[in-house]
Amino acid sequence: MRKAFINLALILIGFLIYFLQANLFNWFTIAGVKPNLFVIYTLFIGLFGSKSMGIIYGSVFGIIIDLLFRDKIGTNLIGLALIGILSIIFDKNFSKDSRITIMFMVFGTTMVFEIVSYFMNYILNSINIEILEFVKILILEVIYNILITIIIYPLIQKFGYYIENEYKGNKILTRYF
Repeated sequence: MRKAFINLALILIGFLIYFLQANLFNWFTIAGVKPNLFVIYTLFIGLFGSKSMGIIYGSVFGIIIDLLFRDKIGTNLIGLALIGILSIIFDKNFSKDSRITIMFMVFGTTMVFEIVSYFMNYILNSINIEILEFVKILILEVIYNILITIIIYPLIQKFGYYIENEYKGNKILTRYF
């Protein structure tokens, strides 16, 4: 029953993030660049959920975003699924207790997502390569995502440990030995 409640809450939070991304952050851009909240959200689910949750939720939200915003399906699907895989690796190798560690994870996953997205758009849409514009967008989006992560980290951590206790159990000591 608790897992069903958690999954329902994660889906509702996903829709809330979609609403914020599509509506609210259109007004709060930095040089025309919006944050990518789904990168943070997929990383969060992968870090605190079970091994496959980050990949599943990332893939589902990637398909939804592709269907709503893109002409071709696959760009966000591949990027968010890759972030789900990276979050599994980060969960095994790094601590989730430190804000600095989480900030580095957000930095890395945002960069990976944007590079994969840019490369996929280059292949699928045959766009011209504009490295300076891409680097500007990448830097601004990374900074924006890190700032949002710093602000919402206490909520992420509190809800995340609740999810982790339900899905992984209290196996903290056995993980290190």
